[in-house]
Amino acid sequence: MTFDPSPTPPDDGASALSSVLVEVRGVDAEVASAEARRVRALARAGHLALDASAGVRASSRAAEMAVREVASEIAAASHLSDRSVQAQIGRAMTLADEFPVTLDAWEAGVLSRAHVQVIVDAGISLPLDRRHEFDVLAVATADGLSPGRVKTRLLALAESLQPTTLTERHRRGRETRCVRVVPGEDGMSDLIATLPTVLAVGIYDRLVQQSAAIVDLRRDNPRGGLGSPAGSSAAAAASGAEARTAGGGGCPADAAAGHGNTDTPAPGPGPAQAQPQAPAPDTRTADQVRADILADLLLTAAPDADPTRGDDGPGTLGAIRARVQVVVPALTMLRPGSENSDPADLVGHGPIDAPTARALAEATPVPWDRVITHPVTGAVLRTDTYHRTTAINRHLRARDRHCRWPGCTAPAVRCEIDHTHDHALGGPTDVRNLAHLCQRHHTQKQFTRWKVRQLPTGILEWTSPTGRVYTDEPLPYTPAVRFLPDDPAAAPPPPRPDHDREPAPF
Repeated sequence: MTFDPSPTPPDDGASALSSVLVEVRGVDAEVASAEARRVRALARAGHLALDASAGVRASSRAAEMAVREVASEIAAASHLSDRSVQAQIGRAMTLADEFPVTLDAWEAGVLSRAHVQVIVDAGISLPLDRRHEFDVLAVATADGLSPGRVKTRLLALAESLQPTTLTERHRRGRETRCVRVVPGEDGMSDLIATLPTVLAVGIYDRLVQQSAAIVDLRRDNPRGGLGSPAGSSAAAAASGAEARTAGGGGCPADAAAGHGNTDTPAPGPGPAQAQPQAPAPDTRTADQVRADILADLLLTAAPDADPTRGDDGPGTLGAIRARVQVVVPALTMLRPGSENSDPADLVGHGPIDAPTARALAEATPVPWDRVITHPVTGAVLRTDTYHRTTAINRHLRARDRHCRWPGCTAPAVRCEIDHTHDHALGGPTDVRNLAHLCQRHHTQKQFTRWKVRQLPTGILEWTSPTGRVYTDEPLPYTPAVRFLPDDPAAAPPPPRPDHDREPAPF
């Protein structure tokens, strides 16, 4: 018996995509090198201006005028604003003088503009005598990470080099909290609130949840129907809310002035005009919905944009509360003075001060979980809990912290738990086959040619359509964070006698 050889599988465009990828990466390196060289030239222009002003008069005003003069020359030749060029010169001098290793890596094509910006933003708060050390460590830390992923690590690195504690600086920073309005164009303005990060993230998270609920309901009922037996009064309230907010308005002030009230019959003769018009479809973007909800909450103390609201008060959106994910190292709880070396982390945003972390820890109704970490690498090994389903979820949140797609920083509390090997194809519901993916990347895993497999210790190995492999490892905890299991037989021998050990926080 003979068999025909199987035909060669189609390429599916992988070779063409691979060549495009090589070209893009090559151009990226050329652009990075050119951008870095431009920064060096601008920095030299700034130094020339300062050198020229030094012999005239030693004053900040003379130096500023000299830099302005040089900036105007470059701006005129480049057809740019002199203010913009002057700001570019200032940033270039900061980068060239205080972050030279970062600039070298940028010119070599190792870092992108976005990486450089993250490094400078994280290190600029350090004293001048600490920035060189940060500069060297930051470039090594950024290797192989996206700007979003490296940002959290750089903030923690900068924190470890600060001469004062985060608590002291946060106490000073709280004194700057304020709300201000920046006038814009076309009758619009920016309302800016400077708040502690935990509060700002919590506010935005609540707006995200509320807007998502509205958009999801709108997707099921594009003409404003509730899609559930909520009663005629709720339907009328929903129609009124949509009529007030559809079309980019939705501000209570507009509703009070009578704008957009489609429930009022239009004047004029004839019985046909006495019938109320059907509400227009809600076509607002998610950003517009969030802006409308924020205005409603601040002006009326209730989300009037809630399409599920009845006549008796706020609907389900009014009960939504913000969620924040905070990792609090045990030593930060026990030794506040050492928080810089291992700060509490607001997942996706960076370090927070120890008092805020302890206050959140003491106020949470959820019992503490003990995270079992590797004593050297800090990788999460397992977590202790009594209910299997809860244990899996808590273990994954502790291990992953964010979406596990390479480069994504969406916090785990906003992600979905995905079976790496599809459950329908026999994949087990086990921590070795589960990982957090945000909705965008969960969908991409399902409906594109990207493939993924999970290696031991939660490492995900992603294979692109062109065959390239990208590895995403869980962000390890510091070795200082060590938790022991309840089962003495499973615990490693103590490193020192029990009477010398400090009491565990759990």
